[in-house]
Amino acid sequence: MAKRGRKYRESVELMEKGKQYSPREAVEVTRKMARAGFDETVELHLAMGIDPRNASQQVRGVALLPNGLGKKVRVLVFAQGEAEKIATEAGADVAGGENLVKKIEGGWLEFDTAIATPDMMSKVGKLGKILGRKGLMPNPKAGTVVPANDLPRVINDSRKGRVEFKLDRTAIIHVPLGKASFESDKLVENLTALMEALVKAKPSGAKGNYIKSAFLTTTMGPSVELDLKTAMALGLDAA
Repeated sequence: MAKRGRKYRESVELMEKGKQYSPREAVEVTRKMARAGFDETVELHLAMGIDPRNASQQVRGVALLPNGLGKKVRVLVFAQGEAEKIATEAGADVAGGENLVKKIEGGWLEFDTAIATPDMMSKVGKLGKILGRKGLMPNPKAGTVVPANDLPRVINDSRKGRVEFKLDRTAIIHVPLGKASFESDKLVENLTALMEALVKAKPSGAKGNYIKSAFLTTTMGPSVELDLKTAMALGLDAA
Protein backbone atom coordinates (compact mmCIF):
# COMPACT_ATOMS: atom_id res chain seq x y z
CA MET A 1 0.00 0.00 0.00
CA ALA A 2 1.34 3.44 -0.93
CA LYS A 3 2.37 5.66 1.97
CA ARG A 4 -0.11 8.48 2.57
CA GLY A 5 1.08 12.10 2.54
CA ARG A 6 1.25 14.36 5.58
CA LYS A 7 -1.89 16.35 4.68
CA TYR A 8 -3.89 13.14 4.26
CA ARG A 9 -2.72 11.76 7.61
CA GLU A 10 -3.57 15.05 9.33
CA SER A 11 -7.02 14.97 7.75
CA VAL A 12 -7.70 11.46 9.03
CA GLU A 13 -7.01 12.68 12.56
CA LEU A 14 -10.04 15.00 12.27
CA MET A 15 -12.35 11.98 12.10
CA GLU A 16 -13.62 9.79 14.91
CA LYS A 17 -12.60 6.24 14.10
CA GLY A 18 -15.58 3.99 13.34
CA LYS A 19 -18.13 6.81 13.66
CA GLN A 20 -21.03 7.14 11.24
CA TYR A 21 -21.81 10.84 10.82
CA SER A 22 -25.09 12.64 10.29
CA PRO A 23 -25.27 14.40 6.90
CA ARG A 24 -24.44 17.83 8.33
CA GLU A 25 -21.59 16.49 10.48
CA ALA A 26 -20.21 14.57 7.51
CA VAL A 27 -20.29 17.65 5.31
CA GLU A 28 -18.53 19.78 7.92
CA VAL A 29 -15.80 17.20 8.58
CA THR A 30 -15.31 16.56 4.85
CA ARG A 31 -14.83 20.28 4.18
CA LYS A 32 -12.26 20.55 6.98
CA MET A 33 -10.31 17.63 5.50
CA ALA A 34 -10.00 19.26 2.05
CA ARG A 35 -6.39 20.45 2.20
CA ALA A 36 -5.21 20.26 -1.40
CA GLY A 37 -3.93 23.34 -3.20
CA PHE A 38 -7.11 23.60 -5.26
CA ASP A 39 -10.85 23.66 -4.64
CA GLU A 40 -11.61 19.95 -4.26
CA THR A 41 -14.84 18.36 -5.45
CA VAL A 42 -17.05 16.80 -2.77
CA GLU A 43 -18.37 13.41 -3.87
CA LEU A 44 -20.97 10.93 -2.61
CA HIS A 45 -20.07 7.25 -2.97
CA LEU A 46 -22.82 4.67 -2.41
CA ALA A 47 -22.55 0.91 -2.13
CA MET A 48 -25.94 -0.38 -3.28
CA GLY A 49 -27.66 -3.52 -2.04
CA ILE A 50 -28.91 -4.54 -5.48
CA ASP A 51 -27.70 -6.76 -8.29
CA PRO A 52 -26.35 -4.78 -11.29
CA ARG A 53 -26.77 -7.91 -13.47
CA ASN A 54 -30.53 -8.00 -12.83
CA ALA A 55 -32.48 -5.93 -15.36
CA SER A 56 -35.24 -5.27 -12.82
CA GLN A 57 -32.77 -3.75 -10.33
CA GLN A 58 -31.12 -1.06 -12.44
CA VAL A 59 -30.75 2.39 -10.91
CA ARG A 60 -30.40 5.41 -13.13
CA GLY A 61 -31.65 8.93 -12.76
CA VAL A 62 -31.05 12.65 -12.64
CA ALA A 63 -30.84 15.11 -9.76
CA LEU A 64 -30.98 18.89 -10.00
CA LEU A 65 -28.61 20.26 -7.39
CA PRO A 66 -30.03 23.60 -6.15
CA ASN A 67 -26.57 25.09 -5.62
CA GLY A 68 -24.87 23.69 -8.71
CA LEU A 69 -21.46 22.04 -8.90
CA GLY A 70 -19.25 25.09 -8.66
CA LYS A 71 -17.87 24.83 -12.17
CA LYS A 72 -18.74 25.88 -15.70
CA VAL A 73 -20.50 23.02 -17.47
CA ARG A 74 -19.74 22.79 -21.21
CA VAL A 75 -22.90 21.67 -23.00
CA LEU A 76 -22.90 19.96 -26.39
CA VAL A 77 -26.11 19.37 -28.35
CA PHE A 78 -26.51 17.00 -31.27
CA ALA A 79 -29.16 18.68 -33.40
CA GLN A 80 -29.78 19.82 -36.94
CA GLY A 81 -31.90 22.39 -38.72
CA GLU A 82 -34.25 24.40 -36.52
CA ALA A 83 -33.30 22.34 -33.45
CA GLU A 84 -29.65 23.36 -33.86
CA LYS A 85 -30.71 27.01 -33.96
CA ILE A 86 -32.82 26.56 -30.81
CA ALA A 87 -29.89 24.91 -29.00
CA THR A 88 -27.50 27.70 -29.97
CA GLU A 89 -29.92 30.42 -28.89
CA ALA A 90 -30.50 28.57 -25.59
CA GLY A 91 -26.80 28.80 -24.78
CA ALA A 92 -25.28 25.47 -25.85
CA ASP A 93 -21.49 25.76 -26.07
CA VAL A 94 -21.52 23.77 -29.29
CA ALA A 95 -24.35 22.39 -31.41
CA GLY A 96 -24.38 20.50 -34.67
CA GLY A 97 -25.17 17.30 -36.51
CA GLU A 98 -22.94 14.98 -38.51
CA ASN A 99 -20.08 17.47 -38.32
CA LEU A 100 -19.96 16.98 -34.53
CA VAL A 101 -20.18 13.21 -34.83
CA LYS A 102 -17.13 13.22 -37.13
CA LYS A 103 -15.27 15.63 -34.85
CA ILE A 104 -15.77 13.32 -31.85
CA GLU A 105 -14.78 10.29 -33.91
CA GLY A 106 -11.54 12.16 -34.49
CA GLY A 107 -10.88 12.36 -30.74
CA TRP A 108 -12.40 15.71 -29.71
CA LEU A 109 -14.12 15.53 -26.31
CA GLU A 110 -14.05 19.08 -24.91
CA PHE A 111 -17.49 19.05 -23.26
CA ASP A 112 -19.03 17.91 -19.97
CA THR A 113 -22.53 16.86 -20.98
CA ALA A 114 -24.18 15.85 -24.25
CA ILE A 115 -27.81 16.26 -25.26
CA ALA A 116 -29.48 15.06 -28.46
CA THR A 117 -32.76 15.33 -30.30
CA PRO A 118 -34.38 11.95 -31.13
CA ASP A 119 -33.76 12.26 -34.88
CA MET A 120 -30.00 12.49 -34.25
CA MET A 121 -29.69 9.26 -32.28
CA SER A 122 -29.23 7.06 -35.36
CA LYS A 123 -26.07 9.06 -36.09
CA VAL A 124 -24.98 9.52 -32.47
CA GLY A 125 -25.33 5.76 -31.86
CA LYS A 126 -22.04 5.10 -33.63
CA LEU A 127 -20.29 7.06 -30.85
CA GLY A 128 -21.45 4.62 -28.17
CA LYS A 129 -18.00 3.18 -27.48
CA ILE A 130 -16.42 6.61 -27.21
CA LEU A 131 -19.09 8.47 -25.24
CA GLY A 132 -20.28 5.48 -23.21
CA ARG A 133 -16.88 5.03 -21.55
CA LYS A 134 -16.90 8.69 -20.54
CA GLY A 135 -20.50 8.69 -19.30
CA LEU A 136 -21.40 11.22 -21.99
CA MET A 137 -23.76 9.23 -24.19
CA PRO A 138 -27.21 10.88 -24.52
CA ASN A 139 -29.91 8.61 -23.14
CA PRO A 140 -33.71 9.00 -22.93
CA LYS A 141 -33.75 7.49 -19.41
CA ALA A 142 -31.33 10.16 -18.25
CA GLY A 143 -33.40 12.90 -19.87
CA THR A 144 -30.70 13.85 -22.38
CA VAL A 145 -32.60 12.82 -25.51
CA VAL A 146 -35.36 15.39 -25.88
CA PRO A 147 -37.44 17.10 -28.60
CA ALA A 148 -36.29 20.48 -29.88
CA ASN A 149 -38.80 22.45 -27.80
CA ASP A 150 -37.35 20.92 -24.60
CA LEU A 151 -33.75 21.85 -25.39
CA PRO A 152 -33.75 25.24 -23.59
CA ARG A 153 -34.96 23.65 -20.34
CA VAL A 154 -32.44 20.77 -20.42
CA ILE A 155 -29.57 23.07 -21.39
CA ASN A 156 -30.48 25.41 -18.53
CA ASP A 157 -30.73 22.50 -16.06
CA SER A 158 -27.30 21.26 -17.17
CA ARG A 159 -25.82 24.67 -16.49
CA LYS A 160 -27.36 24.93 -13.00
CA GLY A 161 -26.27 21.60 -11.58
CA ARG A 162 -27.92 18.69 -13.30
CA VAL A 163 -26.12 15.46 -12.38
CA GLU A 164 -26.75 11.94 -13.61
CA PHE A 165 -26.28 8.87 -11.43
CA LYS A 166 -26.05 5.29 -12.57
CA LEU A 167 -25.34 1.95 -10.94
CA ASP A 168 -22.01 0.58 -12.17
CA ARG A 169 -21.10 -3.08 -12.66
CA THR A 170 -19.76 -3.32 -9.09
CA ALA A 171 -23.06 -1.99 -7.60
CA ILE A 172 -21.51 1.39 -6.76
CA ILE A 173 -22.83 4.88 -7.50
CA HIS A 174 -20.45 7.86 -7.56
CA VAL A 175 -21.89 11.40 -7.78
CA PRO A 176 -20.32 14.88 -7.36
CA LEU A 177 -22.07 17.21 -4.88
CA GLY A 178 -20.23 20.50 -5.29
CA LYS A 179 -16.99 22.08 -4.11
CA ALA A 180 -15.30 22.03 -0.71
CA SER A 181 -15.46 25.85 -0.75
CA PHE A 182 -19.28 25.72 -0.68
CA GLU A 183 -20.97 26.63 2.59
CA SER A 184 -22.07 23.56 4.55
CA ASP A 185 -25.75 24.51 4.12
CA LYS A 186 -25.38 24.46 0.34
CA LEU A 187 -23.74 21.05 0.31
CA VAL A 188 -26.43 19.66 2.62
CA GLU A 189 -29.10 21.06 0.27
CA ASN A 190 -27.38 19.40 -2.72
CA LEU A 191 -27.10 16.13 -0.79
CA THR A 192 -30.82 16.33 0.07
CA ALA A 193 -31.77 16.80 -3.59
CA LEU A 194 -29.61 13.85 -4.58
CA MET A 195 -30.99 11.55 -1.88
CA GLU A 196 -34.53 12.49 -2.92
CA ALA A 197 -33.74 11.52 -6.52
CA LEU A 198 -32.14 8.25 -5.40
CA VAL A 199 -35.17 7.32 -3.28
CA LYS A 200 -37.47 8.01 -6.24
CA ALA A 201 -35.24 5.91 -8.51
CA LYS A 202 -35.48 2.80 -6.32
CA PRO A 203 -36.41 -0.05 -8.69
CA SER A 204 -39.47 -2.17 -7.98
CA GLY A 205 -37.28 -5.29 -8.12
CA ALA A 206 -35.01 -4.11 -5.27
CA LYS A 207 -35.04 -6.42 -2.24
CA GLY A 208 -33.54 -5.91 1.21
CA ASN A 209 -31.30 -2.92 1.87
CA TYR A 210 -31.46 -0.52 -1.07
CA ILE A 211 -28.30 1.29 0.08
CA LYS A 212 -25.68 -0.64 2.06
CA SER A 213 -23.29 2.20 2.87
CA ALA A 214 -22.66 5.83 1.97
CA PHE A 215 -19.51 7.94 2.17
CA LEU A 216 -18.61 11.56 1.52
CA THR A 217 -15.13 12.35 0.27
CA THR A 218 -13.17 15.02 -1.55
CA THR A 219 -10.86 14.67 -4.54
CA MET A 220 -7.76 14.12 -2.42
CA GLY A 221 -9.20 13.49 1.04
CA PRO A 222 -10.26 10.46 3.10
CA SER A 223 -13.84 9.16 3.18
CA VAL A 224 -16.37 10.00 5.89
CA GLU A 225 -19.07 7.39 6.50
CA LEU A 226 -22.64 8.65 6.64
CA ASP A 227 -25.24 7.37 9.07
CA LEU A 228 -27.61 5.66 6.62
CA LYS A 229 -30.76 6.24 8.63
CA THR A 230 -30.37 10.03 8.68
CA ALA A 231 -29.03 10.13 5.13
CA MET A 232 -32.01 8.18 3.78
CA ALA A 233 -34.34 10.40 5.82
CA LEU A 234 -33.17 13.40 3.76
CA GLY A 235 -34.66 11.84 0.65
CA LEU A 236 -37.78 10.54 2.37
CA ASP A 237 -38.52 13.87 4.05
CA ALA A 238 -38.09 15.76 0.78
CA ALA A 239 -40.11 13.30 -1.30
